[in-house]
Parts: sequence; structure tokens; C-alpha cells
Amino acid sequence: MQQRKKIAIIVAGGSGTRMGAAVPKQFLELAGKPVLYHTIAAFINAYADMQVVLVVPETHFAPAQQVLNSFPAPPPVTLVKGGETRFHSVQNGLQQVPDNAVVFVHDGVRPLLTAALVRHCYEQTLLHGNAIPVIDMKDSVRETNAAGNKAVNREQFKIIQTPQTFLSEQLLPAFALPYDPLFTDEATVVEKLGHPIHLVPGEDRNIKITRPLDLVIAEALLRQ
Repeated sequence: MQQRKKIAIIVAGGSGTRMGAAVPKQFLELAGKPVLYHTIAAFINAYADMQVVLVVPETHFAPAQQVLNSFPAPPPVTLVKGGETRFHSVQNGLQQVPDNAVVFVHDGVRPLLTAALVRHCYEQTLLHGNAIPVIDMKDSVRETNAAGNKAVNREQFKIIQTPQTFLSEQLLPAFALPYDPLFTDEATVVEKLGHPIHLVPGEDRNIKITRPLDLVIAEALLRQ
């Protein structure tokens, strides 16, 4: 199987509003380290040749650099200024991506992904062009509309996670498209160019930290 350059674009532009904290959630402490530290470490521990592009608002460059300085050895990370939306932030990060690469796009506040998930996404992307991790819905789901609501079959739906992973020849042309508010994630952008989306099993522990309870759960998972 052909090996490719591995680039992780980690998007960390949260403000911490829903956390009720003055510190942006990606810089909150989790098991003695910032949330963002754990996220970066997951990628550089997965592959020795992993390169990371960290996309943050310019006002967060200083705390982001502090996170990088806390690693035992300088990690292979390039800091890039974020954009107005997630789409534009990823677009900025993609300027650092060479041809013939596999690109992981990941939420900075998903710090609990495993190296096994990173490797599986890489291998599946080489086979299928992209790999989008998903998990099953466990709750009952109802669809609401102007007429009321109705139950729907949850087996027909999946919860999307990151890292959404692509061959560079799919992702780079997709992000040359004009911005569309319907672009809710990278898969929707790539799908716009007609590429089929390949789903792979995600991880229940790969939670996104958005509220105080998520931080408590993440701490408990790290202690296991």
C-alpha cells in the first residue's frame, strides 16, 4: 500500500461560552494538561511522520504556543490563523498541505481519540479516498415539522465525528469552491464535488468537549 504524507489540521477556534469559562475550552485543564495538548498528542503518537497544522484565532496564538512549549520535545506543529467560519479556517490550514497527502481534519476539543482510530482512518482513506468516523444513535429520534412531529428509524442515522480524513486530491479542490452555509463539515464540501463518502466506525470515547459535564466525562475516561 502506497504511503503518503500525513497532515492533521486541528481546528481550535472555540470561545468557551457554553463552558461558562473565561478560558477558551481548548485551553482548559484536563488531567493536568490543556485539552488541546491531548488532541495534538493523539496525532503525533499515531505516526512518527505526522505533521500538524493548528488553526486558531490570532488572539489565541500565545496560549497555543504555551501548549506547544509544554511538550517534552518540540512537536511538528505549524500555527495558522483561523478564518471567519470553520470552512474558512480549514481553507487556511489547507494552504500548508502538499500534494499526495492524506489530510485529517479534527476538532481541537475532541482530545480522547485513539491512535488506532487515526491509523484506521488513514488506511481506509488510502483504499476509498476518504474516511469519516461515525457512531450509532442510541436515543430515540423524532422529526419535527410545521404539522407536528413523528418518530423516525434511528438505524438510518449516524452521529458524525472527526477526524474526517481525505486524500489531498479530493479535499484541496473541494475547498476551492465558494463558501456555502450548507457546508456543515468537510464531508459535505467534498460531497459537493460528487465524491462518495466512506463511513468508518468511530469511538464512543471520542467526545467533543462543549459543556462542563463533557470535561468531567473526559477526565473519567482518561483515568481508566
